Amino acid sequence: MSSNVIVIQDSQFETEVLGNTGQPTLAYFWAPWCGPCRLVSPSVQAVANTYSDRLKVVKLEVDLNPQAVKLCQVEGVPALRLFMGGEIIASLEGAITKNKLIEWIDPHL
Repeated sequence: MSSNVIVIQDSQFETEVLGNTGQPTLAYFWAPWCGPCRLVSPSVQAVANTYSDRLKVVKLEVDLNPQAVKLCQVEGVPALRLFMGGEIIASLEGAITKNKLIEWIDPHL
């Protein structure tokens, strides 16, 4: 993914997501073994490119980041958590089309 999607680890989660008070942050949880994640990743990238001026997008691999997974109560992948002011304001798990992803995010921007 391009630079509009920031790949982070557990150690960066507090600073990059919880500490980001300037704009909403979309956290995308994925796994390399997850087929639906391969379908959702291009949509997440497209949203990151389209909304780069008003939405921060981060990506975390679930197997490597158990603390963030637990904190965000991720039970399956792909999973999306939308944060505002350090709090989860919307959650979604499972495959989603680009149009549905945009419909899900738009009311919060």
